[in-house]
Amino acid sequence: MACSVSLTSPICFHNANNGKTALNPSPIKTAKATPRLRTFTQFAIPPLSTAAADFASVDGAAIAVIGGSSVAALAAVLTLTDPERRRQLQAEEVGGKDKEVVREYFNNSGFQRWKKIYGETDEVNKVQRDIRLGHSKTVENVMKMLTDEGSLQGVTVCDAGCGTGCLAIPLAKEGAIVYASDISAAMVSEAEKQAKEQLQITNDDQSSPPTMPKFEVSDLESLKGKYDTVICLDVLIHYPQSQADGMIAHLASLAESRLILSFAPKTFYYDLLKRVGELFPGPSKATRAYLHAEADVERALQKVGWKIKERGLITTQFYFARLVEAVPA
Repeated sequence: MACSVSLTSPICFHNANNGKTALNPSPIKTAKATPRLRTFTQFAIPPLSTAAADFASVDGAAIAVIGGSSVAALAAVLTLTDPERRRQLQAEEVGGKDKEVVREYFNNSGFQRWKKIYGETDEVNKVQRDIRLGHSKTVENVMKMLTDEGSLQGVTVCDAGCGTGCLAIPLAKEGAIVYASDISAAMVSEAEKQAKEQLQITNDDQSSPPTMPKFEVSDLESLKGKYDTVICLDVLIHYPQSQADGMIAHLASLAESRLILSFAPKTFYYDLLKRVGELFPGPSKATRAYLHAEADVERALQKVGWKIKERGLITTQFYFARLVEAVPA
């Protein structure tokens, strides 16, 4: 079913038996109770992939007109190109392996680009503004998942891949004890700066000020500890499925009650549109982008004794993400 894409509109839920339904609020630490499978969707016009990151100098409207009738012809054209070869050459220039490439990118040109996208500046193009909208919807939906089940006061949350703090800061404002990490030192520094500014403003209006998130530079593999909830948004796009399975298992081992993931879903249509983005070379394309089939993610969770409780799809014109909440089976 389709719901409004407005940031302030309610999110509709449905399941196979009851049709539209509302979430039943419950304390967040009771997530181990047998969950019902619930789904939600937010649709816009046919999306293009976040895997293309951004088409800084391309008119996105010209690409967005691609429809189902032209898919076959487009696929034929794409077979004559070799974007992965071009990507490999670009990657070799900045370190070779995926992790080093990602770290280098998000500490330099990628940091400047995504700082603008995640921020509020008007110095963004149409595509970047649309990606900002899509990412903010993902954050909004995650916050709704969490707050609908009870207060976050004192709940420990690991924000794995925190970027500039788009999720960590709202979590702290709700009273959560947040541990936030990112592979990019530049991103972590910006997140700390934003948290100090925004949470200081909040302090003026509250008798009980929120706890400042603990920020740290770290890759996913190095994360340690135990948390009520672990959240990893839009990070799996940097991992091929073989490595993503291990990352999902590791993140699940850190979570006591729930694990929330977002990833670019792998379907024929989305994979084709991802390749369209790869046709436009540029320094921002040095990082490889991996789509993941929802079934593969679900199998990875099942292997470590977790099951999906809730799932949804967030899309705008240039952003799409599958969002899943998993709990111990």
